Order: sequence, then C-alpha cells, then structure tokens
Amino acid sequence: MDVADCFLDGNADVVEFCPRESFQHLLAAATYTLKEGDHPSRSGSISLFDVNADAGGGGRGLDLLYRVETSGIFDMKWNPVEDNVCPLLAQADADGHVRLHRIENAGDKTVANGNLMTEVNDKEISSSMCLCLDWNPLATSISVGLSDGSISIISFLESQLEIVHEWKAHEFEVWATCFDHHQPNLVYTGSDDCKFRGWDLRSSSNLAFQNSRAHQMGVCCISKSLTDPHTLLTGSYDEYLRVWDVRSISKPVNETSISLGGGVWRIKQHPFVPGIVLAACMHNGFAVVKLKGDGAEVIETYSKHGSLAYGADWQKRSTSHEGGKKSTAVATCSFYDRCLRIWVPESTIAT
Repeated sequence: MDVADCFLDGNADVVEFCPRESFQHLLAAATYTLKEGDHPSRSGSISLFDVNADAGGGGRGLDLLYRVETSGIFDMKWNPVEDNVCPLLAQADADGHVRLHRIENAGDKTVANGNLMTEVNDKEISSSMCLCLDWNPLATSISVGLSDGSISIISFLESQLEIVHEWKAHEFEVWATCFDHHQPNLVYTGSDDCKFRGWDLRSSSNLAFQNSRAHQMGVCCISKSLTDPHTLLTGSYDEYLRVWDVRSISKPVNETSISLGGGVWRIKQHPFVPGIVLAACMHNGFAVVKLKGDGAEVIETYSKHGSLAYGADWQKRSTSHEGGKKSTAVATCSFYDRCLRIWVPESTIAT
C-alpha cells in the first residue's frame, strides 16, 4: 500500500529511520549530486521527514521538517544506543569527512530555535571519499570505508571523534563495512575487488578471513543478523543476496544464495521479524525476501520507482490498518529521479 511520496533536491541514495523510541517517526533522506565540468563538485543534503504511515493513501503521511545542504553523502547511520542524549546521525561524505548531526527537539515534532538538526562534529578522515560507515553496538566507535580501499576506525568518546586505527583493506573502493553486533571486535568489509573480508581489531595483523571466490562482482552491502549470532548477509553487483554462516570466523560458509535480478545495493533486516529482508536492487526495484532454513524466496517486489533503487529502510515501529492489522512501513528512494516513497508491504509479515 502506498502511503506518500515526494521528490528530493538532489539524487537520492540513502534513507534511514531513527531507531530511538521517541523519535521513530523521523526519517532522514540523503542525496549525492555530481556536477561535472571544469570545476566538478559533489553536493548533497539531508532532509528530515515526519512519517505517519497510519495516514494511509488519503492523509499526509510525509511532512518535511528540516533540510540542510551538505557535501555529497554516500551513507549515513543513526547512533544505535538508547540513552538520554538526543539522537545522533553520522554521515560519510564525498569530501572525506565523517560528520555527526544531533536532533535537537523532535519528540514533539517541534523545531528548537529554528534548527531541528545541528552539526556537532566534523572529522576529516582522508583525502579520499568516505563511502560507507557503521556504528559499533555501544556507539563508541565508527568504522568507515574509503574510496582508496582503506578502512578507518574512529573512536567516539566524550563527544569527540578520533581516528584510532586505519589500514589498507582492499584494492578498490570499499562500499560496505559492518561491525559484528555479537562480537564487536570483528569488522566485516566488502569492495569492488569482489572480496569479502573480516578483521579482528584485537590483532595487529588483523585479517581474520577473506573470501574472494563467492562474489562474481563487487560487494555492495553487508548486514549481520540482529537475532542470530551466526548469520550474516551480503549483497553484490552480481545480483545475488548471500546468506553466510560465520560460526567459524576463519572460514565463513555461504549457506544460501538468491538472485534478485539487479545489483543488491542495500539490505535491511526487519526490526521485529527474523528472516525478513528488504533489498534495494538497483535496476530491478525493491524486494522483500524471506529467509527460512537453508532457503530464501522473494515474497514481494516494489517497482514504482523510475530510476536506480538505492535507499531502503524499515520504520522501527508497527503501523495499524483496517481490521486492526499491524504492519511495518518502508521508505525507499531512487537515484536519478530523486524520488522518495513511503509504502507498506502487502505481504503478511507477522509483527
């Protein structure tokens, strides 16, 4: 069911719902626009929306609250920790910086002093572009993937960002980095060099494993299961979503693979229902995939975008519909047509 849609001010590539309980109506949408010519520039923006999926198709389900111009953004993630501090949003951008934005007052949907969001940290990581990032479970570190193949680990302590570790992880661009939520000393990375690697931050020679055979093209995204400590997912330009058993960290096992008909640029696991995955499939729209045992199946597709499917996320709360049915809203965005859509899957997904 379609709830709402709008167009952003640039090429849309990332959407992220806030996970914090009092702020779950908030959606951040980011853009990256390359202006070519004698003096090329990479501009971007972050737009904050109030999402009310209960409004259905006839109400105002998507209201713009705030927008700020930035450098071009490749990735962003909310601080995952539920504490008394206002939510923080980290961005990885084309200028080689990681920037943190704090939400000042959104629990009651009001704007404090005219600014709903304030930049509170800006750390230059590299002269290369920052392509992806991930918070560790305690929100004390951020891993950052760079366009020169490097990985940086940044500490976030006492409101300060500091680079504590960096190394050459891949031969080409690093599009995916992911902390292991169950073993936060482990970081997974994926790259245009087709390699999927794991790193142990406790070791000086920190390569825990590498797999260079499974992916036929670059690795675009990595996601560790929220509930199963042994399961990890990867997505690739080769159009396959792969399910891995990382029980033996020195040699992960590719248990299941499913072709989604387009490069798997982003994967998001359902916040409440284990085994349900939302995937952005570039030239083939969006898919909802069900993982069960040693198999996987597409249970729904969404093809109402007119351009590259890049951004996707689940809202972190349930939505009520006619007959008392509860479901979970989805935000998706597509690149060149700059379109953002809010919709609710039609498939029965018990929440």
